[in-house]
Amino acid sequence: MNSFKKIGFFTAFFLPSLVLTGFYAGGWWNWLSIGFVFLIITSVDYWIGLDTQNVDEDKVKIVGEEFYYRFVTFVWTFLQVGFVLWGCFAIGSGKINTWFEWVGFTVGFGLVTGGIGITVAHELGHKKSKLEQFYSQLILMTVCYMHFFVEHNRGHHVQVATPADPATARKNEIFYSFWFRSVFIGYAHAWHLEKESLQRKGRAIISVYNSMIWFALLPFFFCGLMVALFHNSTNSAIAIAIFFFAQSIVAFTLLELVNYIEHYGIVRKQNEHGYFERVNPLHSWNASHLISNFFLFQLQRHSDHHANAIKRYQVLNHVNESPQLPFGYPTMILIALVPPLWFARMNPLLREWEEKIYQRHSVVS
Repeated sequence: MNSFKKIGFFTAFFLPSLVLTGFYAGGWWNWLSIGFVFLIITSVDYWIGLDTQNVDEDKVKIVGEEFYYRFVTFVWTFLQVGFVLWGCFAIGSGKINTWFEWVGFTVGFGLVTGGIGITVAHELGHKKSKLEQFYSQLILMTVCYMHFFVEHNRGHHVQVATPADPATARKNEIFYSFWFRSVFIGYAHAWHLEKESLQRKGRAIISVYNSMIWFALLPFFFCGLMVALFHNSTNSAIAIAIFFFAQSIVAFTLLELVNYIEHYGIVRKQNEHGYFERVNPLHSWNASHLISNFFLFQLQRHSDHHANAIKRYQVLNHVNESPQLPFGYPTMILIALVPPLWFARMNPLLREWEEKIYQRHSVVS
């Protein structure tokens, strides 16, 4: 992989600096990071366009094992924890007073901890290394979404593009109803998966071995620690707690927006015995827009990720045969928030995919 792309993956670190700049500049400057993501990145993403170049097959193993790319994600892990600590300190200082400063700061903060942070946690959580899995859980703790580690890896990747998957958006389903199903049913399913795992191992459900109990408690412990460290009054303690949970909601809402975009309307074919076909690159929406993929560690090459979940982000392939999104995720997120606009843009593309799948299975039959 060329040096330009190597440097490109560090562009994600620019976003938290905009949140800091906006905070210290004050006022409407707290919206700086929001403007950057949804105005600058969307515009530049459209202007520069696609990057469909893949790593040569004979170099995939070498590039995939290169420590540099893991180092970038490791650095982000520590940055995220430090960033959340600073955010609670900033709120505790009492410098955020007006509603528009609160909204701008909190949403901008969630763009960092969710838009990038959960993306890094997703990447690390798929790896076999215990250290990387720990870093994934550490990041997820800072956004109150630790169950994602269980549900995504053991639930979503098994059931994706089937009616059983709460994180697969149905055709003609608006994002807002999808959010409730994916968040609450996804959480309940994570408990179910953990219960099954413990029963197979002969361990009690209510025990220290139940990860879901720890995942439920640790964000509250972390929040309590930050309140203890940075509050200087009862009001500031309340403000810190509200901020921590509010930025978490923004963060995992961004994750659910991405889930909605990645799998909208896609359904795997089911045979006469009730079994679904194996997941392949046709079962996820793909986007190979260069700039937004730098910020999202190539998460948008989602078709290859679901076909090869263990592959590291730097060697994920663009797959021409996959259904292609018209824009990168930042633009698609804005469209998804307006259901009539979303259906007008995506349903024709979904019909094309359905026709392609029908023809493919007709040929195979």
